[in-house]
Amino acid sequence: MNKKIINTMSMTIPAKSENESFARAAVAAFCSSLDPTVDEISDLKTAVSEAVTNCVVHAYQKRQSNDDIITIACELAEDMLTVKISDHGVGIPDIKQAMQPFYTTVKDGERSGMGFTVMQSFMDKISVNNNEGGGTVVTMQKNFTKEAEKVSGE
Repeated sequence: MNKKIINTMSMTIPAKSENESFARAAVAAFCSSLDPTVDEISDLKTAVSEAVTNCVVHAYQKRQSNDDIITIACELAEDMLTVKISDHGVGIPDIKQAMQPFYTTVKDGERSGMGFTVMQSFMDKISVNNNEGGGTVVTMQKNFTKEAEKVSGE
């Protein structure tokens, strides 16, 4: 069943690590009309952080140039948020392998290889696709607790 889209937003930011906190705060603020719980906001912010960090570290390989951009597009439905985070970086040669826990392309010991695992655990649905000609799109969905469930504690 398709849910009615209530609101949309998109933004483009330079792929710099200092923009990760802005991206997570902006997406969290955007979904505030759904009156999310603290846990729901925390989950969402963590998943967005991981996706943006993956763009900075892997897609653009830590270059941190103003020419390297990340686009974040959100659709807000009745009780669901869809977040698409895309880049124009090097792409992912093997998405299935990249989504395995502890897999990382950064071999210097700094990365845990848990980015996609974290995103999967905090969001209700995640898909990853390569753009034609390079780049990646991570699409994540989060269902929010309906007001009646919050009141009854279900």
